[in-house]
Order: sequence, then C-alpha cells, then structure tokens
Amino acid sequence: MTPLYLDANATEPLRPEARAAALAALDLVGNPSSVHADGRAARRVLEEARARVAARFGAAARDVVFTSGGTEANALAIASLRRGRRVLAGATEHPAVLRAAEGAETLPVLGDGTLDLEAMARALTEGAPALVCLMAANNETGVIHPLAEAAALCRRHGALLHLDAVQAAGRIALSFAESGADSLAVSGHKMGGPKGAGALLLRPGLDLAPLVAGGGQERGRRGGTEALPAIAGLGAAALAADPAAAARLAPMRDAIEAALGLPVAGAGAPRLPNTACLVLPGVPAETQVIALDLEGVRVSAGAACSSGKVARSPVLAAMGLGEAAGEAIRVSLPWNAPDDAVERFLAAHRTVRARLRPGNGGGALRAVG
Repeated sequence: MTPLYLDANATEPLRPEARAAALAALDLVGNPSSVHADGRAARRVLEEARARVAARFGAAARDVVFTSGGTEANALAIASLRRGRRVLAGATEHPAVLRAAEGAETLPVLGDGTLDLEAMARALTEGAPALVCLMAANNETGVIHPLAEAAALCRRHGALLHLDAVQAAGRIALSFAESGADSLAVSGHKMGGPKGAGALLLRPGLDLAPLVAGGGQERGRRGGTEALPAIAGLGAAALAADPAAAARLAPMRDAIEAALGLPVAGAGAPRLPNTACLVLPGVPAETQVIALDLEGVRVSAGAACSSGKVARSPVLAAMGLGEAAGEAIRVSLPWNAPDDAVERFLAAHRTVRARLRPGNGGGALRAVG
C-alpha cells in the first residue's frame, strides 16, 4: 500500500499547478536581469510570480522580496529591523527565528500555547522601542497566536512586528495589509511549491539592508540571480493554497483526536485545520515516529529542521507540558490527504500502541536509529 504521508508541516506535497509552473520556467534560458528578449521572458515569469504572492497575501508586488525560503526571509527581516531596537521573541518560535534573533528577550505563552498578551504589554513598556518576532501559527501544535491584539500592542508602544507566517500561509485567511505587521515571511514548499524559494513581504516604504549583496536584484534587497523555477512554483502554489479548501482537513483532524482520546497539545486554542499534536504518555516521541514509519505512516515530532534528530520539544516545554514534551508526535494532514487517511492512521496507531505497551517489547524500538 502507498505510504500515508501526514507530515505536511515539514513540507507539503508538490501541487500540480506548482509543478507545471516550475517545469515551464526550467525551459527559459534567459536571466531575469538581462534586457534582451530571453531575459524579458524570464522577467515576466518572475514578476507574475511576485504578483501572485502579493495578491494572495494582500501586499503590493513591489514590496515582495524573493528569498531561498522561510529561514532566509525571517533572517533578512530580523537583521534589518532589529537595528537600534530591543528584540522580543515568542517562547515557542521556530529555531530559524530564535537564531536570527539571538539575544532576544522571551515572551511567554499560556498553557494552550497562545501568546501571553499581558506579559507582552509589560515587556513593551520597559526600555527602548522593540522589534517583536511572532509566528502566526506554530509548526508543532498548529496554535494560532492572537495576532490582531499583538499588532495593536506593538502600534501602541511604537514597536515593529515581524510575522513568521510559514505555517499559516495557505492554511488560514491571512492578509498582510490587515495584519498590522511590518514584515511577513512565507515559504514555497510549505504551500505545495518546490523547495528553494520563499518570500518576505514588507510594509511600504520600509528600509531593508540586504544580507546578500549582489548585482541589485530584488530592488537591491537580496542579491543573486533569482531561482526562477522555484519562484514560479511558489507563485503558483500561493494561488492554489486556498484556506477555504484547507478547512476540509479540520474534521479529519478532529476525528483522529476524538478516536484516540489522547492529550492534545494546544487543544483549547485556535489551531491550523490540519495539525494535531498528540501525546502518548510514557512513550518517547522518537519511538512513536519510528514505529509508525514501520507501519507506512509518516509523521514527525518537533521541527523538521534539526538534521533528522528528535528531542524533547522546547515548544511543548514552554507550554508547561513537562515530561510530555518528549512524548508528543505531530500529525499534519497535507492538502491532498486521501479520504481514508483517518481510518488508515487510526489502524496504524492502534497497532503501534499495542506494541508499545509497557512490558510488550517497546524497548527494542528505542534502540532503532
């Protein structure tokens, strides 16, 4: 049987629209910066992708900067916007943001994983103006932060707001123009595009210093010849990743949670429609991931950006889950989840759960890998 892929938050399966756009761009020989006919043809594809990203997220096309992915988009924004400012970052942010915001003060979260707005308000009253870095939705739990309230606090205290929307993009309604943010990062492969392209959306008129200097590409904000096939695929994926379509995954997620009856991290908060973070008490997350993989079901634990390592989740630890922070797996349904995904996952989980009962040989799996 075809393996059941339930790790969309690591990367979504490639959408047919994105595949077609990327393949067509591969046939273009011109450099988008060249002024001859072949270069102009490549430029048209580049700018069409830029317009598509802008249209999906409510930005002006001229304020969309293409990057190599979400990590670079986050780093580019933070490096520029933090100049002369304190940096505040949510306790459950992605490692890409925390590393770019090195030395940042931590904004705590509540037990359901949402931002502690009272703590944020207190932090904003202390010291110099700040840059606040928040993820729109968490990659492990799917928890959606109260973004409107956070943006209002930033405006009240003269702070800048950077949103990491890598997981939220295409899964929930998201308008950069209405968010109150000064910058917003997205990634192509999280929406069903090819790996290797992302975008940073900027508030009009915002100054941005490049991390990569080059020949003036991207209006001097990101040097280097643009990765046209990946960017063309990103543009197509951005239009195809419709939040209304993503909403069909919520009943599937809810059915999984209800049938298993396990603790769910972030269950009391607004969440992405495709994401469930399930705790199996007493069984390490790595053991669960390996056991399900042997049953043909692909899930993960924590961020998929740690060289394949599975460890106790800092996100769940920040939510106060204690030992359970090392016992949770993430089930993230892809855009093309089959109709029998719930049935197949539950069957595999029942098999794995029986095998991992205390005294029933579960220890052998712990040594795998």
